[in-house]
Amino acid sequence: MRALLPLLFLGCAGLRTTADAPAGRPNVVVIITDDQGWGDFSFRGGGGIDTPRLDRLAAEGTRVENFYVHPVCAPTRASLMTGRWCQRTRAFDTWVGRAMLEPQEVTLAEVLGGAGYRTGLFGKWHLGDCFPMRPQDQGFQEVLMHRGGGIGQPADPEGGEGRYTDAVLFDEDGTRVETKGYCTQVYVDAAIEFARASVEEGEAFFTYLATNAPHSPFHDVPRDLYEKYQARDLSPAAFAATEGGHPLPGEHDEDQLARIFAMVEDVDRGVGRLLDALDELGVSDDTLVLFLLDNGPNSRRFVGGMRGQKTSVYEGGVRSPLFARWPGHIPAGHVIAPLSANVDVLPTIAEACGVSLAGLDLDGRSLLGQLESRAAEWLDREVVIQAHRGDQPIPYHNALLRTQRWKLVNPSGFQTEHESVVPRWELYDMCADPLETNDLAAERPEVVADLAARYDAWFADVSSTRPDPYSPPAIIVGHARSPKVHLTRQDWRKLGPGNGWAPNANGAWRLDVVDEGPYTIRVRFHGKIEPTQVELAIGDWSLAGAVVPGAREHTFEGVRLPLGDGRLIGSLVAADQVVGPYQVILQHD
Repeated sequence: MRALLPLLFLGCAGLRTTADAPAGRPNVVVIITDDQGWGDFSFRGGGGIDTPRLDRLAAEGTRVENFYVHPVCAPTRASLMTGRWCQRTRAFDTWVGRAMLEPQEVTLAEVLGGAGYRTGLFGKWHLGDCFPMRPQDQGFQEVLMHRGGGIGQPADPEGGEGRYTDAVLFDEDGTRVETKGYCTQVYVDAAIEFARASVEEGEAFFTYLATNAPHSPFHDVPRDLYEKYQARDLSPAAFAATEGGHPLPGEHDEDQLARIFAMVEDVDRGVGRLLDALDELGVSDDTLVLFLLDNGPNSRRFVGGMRGQKTSVYEGGVRSPLFARWPGHIPAGHVIAPLSANVDVLPTIAEACGVSLAGLDLDGRSLLGQLESRAAEWLDREVVIQAHRGDQPIPYHNALLRTQRWKLVNPSGFQTEHESVVPRWELYDMCADPLETNDLAAERPEVVADLAARYDAWFADVSSTRPDPYSPPAIIVGHARSPKVHLTRQDWRKLGPGNGWAPNANGAWRLDVVDEGPYTIRVRFHGKIEPTQVELAIGDWSLAGAVVPGAREHTFEGVRLPLGDGRLIGSLVAADQVVGPYQVILQHD
């Protein structure tokens, strides 16, 4: 811990630097992993993992340590893509219709594509699987992606359920792609080919490499690396001890940790292959590479004594490093700590690429001056991070507000759904107590009142972004750009309490039907349900059909749908219950 405290204290030092803004138009590579933690790097010295290429990437550029993300996947990605707090974008949760980006939001891919960049996404999107929320609808010209929030979720395609090896993915035309090999390396292969083709055609490129590793499930991991970590001591006692911070649990699942570490080191290998390819193409010096995490670790493991993990608004759940490498522009070996967040990625890249952001209402600010060690003072600011389950953001629920010195936090829990929350604020002096061990709320009520008022102003502002700001965007059915629409439990709004992905759940998809059809509609069933009848309804319109005994799906042909905005509800009628379908596929005939 003696090595950690000075690094965390750096966030309270003066932040000034020295040179003029550079000329040039770099390629851009943004790499983001899924559920990797702050401590999952060998340079941290305490996590028991090997990441030589990520360590090298960090050392070859500047590392930002006081960098915040949301505590879960989709909200971080929404803010990264738009430069705006996720509450402005409709994508403020990870499932059941709350991970769908408002189509009117302007993405980083649209900004760079509009400036002549070739844009490609490889891996995880998690901001909408249907038109017009797909990455190819939001500025990405080349796509190789999985659906939903991860492989192994209800958005998996038929025959591709849970397959990390030989995964079934989708391209920019929405076409199913049968791949060979482990998914992380498949994404890297595609990213390398994208860079090679761009260089050969003389085009500047933006690569977004977003791995779903090391997200669960953990059944399928690189075998050689799994065996390597199985042979290691991964007991809590093997991890670096902390002094004055928050200790690790006394026991944990060592086999699961070996699987997670295998996935992380496989990411490291893939990042190394991509960086080597940039060298071989002769464009490393002309490429800005950024690396970050989407949230805290997916288990309670080494985070340098910080408190919390994924879903938590304590530091262990929301702190990510940001690595930035651009040889000749960003100095190697620097560690800086301006108070910054995922919303700062877009304006930073735009400044580096000389792209105007006129007309965009952003919450982020460019970090480029700090990264390049130019003369620039980093003014204090408020960073607000909030994410939780439920139908809409609730004031104070699972939220933090951070300034350079202070952190106000109400850790009410990500999974818990509330209609309202009375905050139980905690207050930490992050200069004196970066590990959140001494709650000062009772001693400094005036600071709590000031920061709480700032939070209230922030919440009122983001909630007024547009009329009805927290309803999900509509999935458009019948558009020529998307003749087939896959409706899954990822994007429905659940009906009633409980888990929206459970076999007995039901939900409704918000649709905007722009062509009445006809359609062929396939209704897929959950493996544990044996319905006798299938019913579909949109408002006053309905359709029903008897299910052949033992069938796993039912098909309606020649269907004409009512035009306009409405909610599609599917019902599977079984002997003793009525539940929702597993998936509904609409094909325009």
